[in-house]
Amino acid sequence: MAAAAARAVRFDRYGGREVLYVADVDMPTPGPGEVVVEVRAAGINPGEAAIRTGALHEMFPATFPSGEGSDLAGVVTAVGARVAEFSAGDEVLGFSFRRSSHATHAAVPVGQLIHKPPQLSWEVAGSLYVVGVTAYAAVRAVAPQPGETVAVSAAAGGVGSLVVQLLALREARVLGIAGPGNAEWLRAHGATPIPYGDGLADRLQEAAPTGIDAFIDLFGPDYVQLAVDLGVVPQRIDTIISFQKAGEVGAKTEGSAEASTPEVLAEMADLIVSGTIDFEVAATYPLDRVADAYEELEKRHTRGKIVLLPNVSQ
Repeated sequence: MAAAAARAVRFDRYGGREVLYVADVDMPTPGPGEVVVEVRAAGINPGEAAIRTGALHEMFPATFPSGEGSDLAGVVTAVGARVAEFSAGDEVLGFSFRRSSHATHAAVPVGQLIHKPPQLSWEVAGSLYVVGVTAYAAVRAVAPQPGETVAVSAAAGGVGSLVVQLLALREARVLGIAGPGNAEWLRAHGATPIPYGDGLADRLQEAAPTGIDAFIDLFGPDYVQLAVDLGVVPQRIDTIISFQKAGEVGAKTEGSAEASTPEVLAEMADLIVSGTIDFEVAATYPLDRVADAYEELEKRHTRGKIVLLPNVSQ
């Protein structure tokens, strides 16, 4: 018998992690072209934290009480009218544009879901969407060619670790900017590690004496300016976070919005299933510990994804 109620993360005002709570909510019902998913895993992302603090109010305003979450994987429990792609009991992964995946159940349009490959764990499947499609879009935006040199800031983070591997697949020479603790991982995945901090420009120039062809910024505006200062043409600079700075210098801002399709998600899932790229899960938390999960995320030193398991007890 289906549960009579669902549970979901909510916040009623902008603020720090303390504004997050888990509420009992009505069980969602599927509209036409939708299914209800019992969420087994849901990744958390820096953009969600920025929305919650109000830092992205101009671009992505919240309506209170607000839900949270985009990534999800789970089992279909109910099917709406005009749905032929999925049936109750199907295992799926995908994304929600309704800030609703940090919950035990979510109604999702079928165009935002794919069948979950059985080889993918729930944790990987439920945290693939944001980082996977964002990395795909960022790499596509700078159009790397074999033998070209591409620098990547935050190269060992959730998005960065996938960007590095996608660039290596395209036979680009990757300069991965990250903390020294990630040097071994970067080398093992085809990148040259470049420590961030004072003297970064000099280290990049020493590593690429003939110049850097493209730059992907995953951290902040200083890196966009650094790319310009190093002579990278703006059309080959992409940032997923520094929108104002990108507008000032003419850089690209292609990220998840440009690649949020089932086809891209399926391609990324296939790359993981085949072992072509690695995908790491750093930690998992039950829904009731959502604030703790974001505390770990906001330290910005985690390699791999942090994942909520909404239907697991604390």
